[in-house]
Amino acid sequence: VQLQASGGGLVQAGGSLSLSCAATGLTFSRYTLGWFRQAPGKERDFVSAIRRAGGGTYYADSVKGRFSMFRDNAKSTVYLQMASLKPEDTAVYYCAAGYYTNRYDLKSEYDYWGQGTLVTVSS
Repeated sequence: VQLQASGGGLVQAGGSLSLSCAATGLTFSRYTLGWFRQAPGKERDFVSAIRRAGGGTYYADSVKGRFSMFRDNAKSTVYLQMASLKPEDTAVYYCAAGYYTNRYDLKSEYDYWGQGTLVTVSS
């Protein structure tokens, strides 16, 4: 199984950025997908999650209304669209896939992780 995150970069505050995460080696549609982020010197925190087909999409309070997550099962890819970015959004963003995921906001619930992509928001 491999998750390949991409799309990170440098953006000014107030700008937008779109991340993607392509998965191989798993039955993508059966997995809950999550995005987490880790700022320098901090824990890896939950950002967003989307359940398998027919399930819901969830966001951390800090990104609600600014970030949008969606999945394309045909392409085995999950996306995170980020708008109105703030300097505090600066972090390495990781995608993750979990099969038996009850608590979508817990790192331990996920089976596979991507390598991370760096997002830097300048003020």
